[in-house]
This record gives sequence, C-alpha cells and structure tokens, in this order.
Amino acid sequence: MRIVTLEEHISFPEMTELIPKEALGNFGQSPAMQKIGPKLADITNERLTSMDDTGITMQVLSVDGVGANLLSAEAGPAFATRYNNLIAEKIAAHPERFSAFAHLPMTAPLAAADELERAVKEHGFRGAMIRGLTNDQFLDHPKFAPVFERAIQLGVPIYLHPGLPPKSVADAYYSHFSHQPGMLESIACYGWGWHSETAIHVLRLFVAGIFDRYPTLKLIIGHMGEMLPMMMVRSDRAFKPGNGGANQRSLIDTFHQQLYITTSGFFTQPPLKIAIDTFGIDNIMFSVDYPFSTNEMGIDFLRGIELPAAQIEKIAHGNADKLLNLV
Repeated sequence: MRIVTLEEHISFPEMTELIPKEALGNFGQSPAMQKIGPKLADITNERLTSMDDTGITMQVLSVDGVGANLLSAEAGPAFATRYNNLIAEKIAAHPERFSAFAHLPMTAPLAAADELERAVKEHGFRGAMIRGLTNDQFLDHPKFAPVFERAIQLGVPIYLHPGLPPKSVADAYYSHFSHQPGMLESIACYGWGWHSETAIHVLRLFVAGIFDRYPTLKLIIGHMGEMLPMMMVRSDRAFKPGNGGANQRSLIDTFHQQLYITTSGFFTQPPLKIAIDTFGIDNIMFSVDYPFSTNEMGIDFLRGIELPAAQIEKIAHGNADKLLNLV
C-alpha cells in the first residue's frame, strides 16, 4: 500500500547558524534536541533507509523549529528563499520519495506570499508550513491576508504547526522550568503547550471569520487535531453564529469543509476514533512526526487500525494525494 506522511521535519545546521543566538533562547538546547540534530539534517541516508524498511512511499518535508520567523522583515525573505532552494536541491534526486512545504518569511507577509508562489511554481512544493505566531501575532491579523490569498490562488494548503511560545506566555507559564531546558521544552512544546496554543490559533481564525472570508482555503493541523476533536461539540455550541464572532457558519460545518488533521506523533487508537467521529474519514491523513517519532511507531499504529481497507487507504495516502495533488 502506498503510504504518504506529511509532518516530517528537517533542519539544516548551515541555515540555523545564520539565526542570531539571542533569538533562539534556551529552546532547542536540551540534550534530546541536540541528539536528534543529525537526523533532522539527513535526507537520503538514515531517513531514506528507514522509509524503505517501513514501507513509507513519500515524506513531505518541512523545516523544524525556528527560522525566518525570527528574522526581520528585511532579512527573512532572503533566508527563506535560500532555505527553500536548499531543500529543493537536496530532494531533487528522489522526486517520488520526497516533496516539501515551503518555508516562509512571515515577518514580511507579502514577501511570504511571493515566496510561496515561487516555491510552488519553481520547485513543485505542496503548500507551506507556518509555525505558530509571528512577532506575537496570530494569523487572524489582517497583515497576513496575502499569504492566505496566494495559497488559494495556487490551490495549495497551509499547514499550521505549533511554534515557540511568545515571551510573555513563556514567562507566565513556563519560567519555573527555565533552569531545566528539557522540562521547559516538554511542558511548553510537545508535552502540552504547543497543542493548546495551536487549537486556540485555529479557533481565533474561525471566530475572526477567516474561514468565511476565504471559503476555499484549506488548513492542515497535526497531532491528531491539536485537542480540537475532543472539544468539537462543546466548541461548536460556544461559537455559534450570532454569538459575537464574525463566523457565519457553524464550527462543525467549517472544519468539515476546510480543516484537515494528521496523526503526527499520536499512535493509539482512541484519539483516532474521536477524530474520525468528529472530523470524518476524509479529513484525516497519516503522519509520523519524524524524527521526533520513529517510522516504526507510525507504521505499527497504521497497521493496527481496524477499519475497512478503503478507509485505511484514505488515511494512508488517498486524502493526502488529493489535497496535495501528489499523483
């Protein structure tokens, strides 16, 4: 069976070295992150071997962690262009095994829209991944409209991934752990904070009327829906049209029509069941979150899904092939 994974990360040290150290802070400094660095930098050695061993057909790559979003509006565009060119160069020899989401200079939204178009048209990238807030601003800010508009024109989705928390949030919630880099990352990022922040980000877009303003926009989020499946019905009641938000449709209808989720990093069956019951089988796509999760973990999970073969194929590749125009 063809297997496509969509949230698979890379980070090239020659690019990270260009980011000012003060902008990075303590994040990324834990022993675990230091250990995983070589896996993030690799494309065609251990990564490709693992894909072969586990039967993964294609990875859609995306830049992990920090990048152009930490640079100024003047410096970000050139950095993002260089990064996307480097990705394209590294995957060029394996077009059937790798594609990518564009890395965008979100501190310069119009330049980000132009870079998205260039990466899609020149390199065949499948959309863009945006990581969290930009200068403490959510994507419902009007300044980011050019990115949404260009994605719609190009017919590609935006993948919204968690990012580093704003300093004010980190100080309020996580400063107690500042002397423990590993625990700081765990609670602020992949252990909890990332997922709640991304859920709030999506809800802000919904209440601000972004989905209604751009009804053909396709948004992807990872980690089995970033807590939203469990909260779907409750949130739908809270944000009914007419309750004060700018949304004209119900949350459930909007999410069914425009929001897609991946399984990245979630490898037990109960969360998948909730996701299917709420988002529907056509809105769910398989992902691993490599190298933070192993391909073996992901494939064992995929093989353990007890659904009809046609539905498993939708999760494994069919929905992704259709949304990202992979075949």
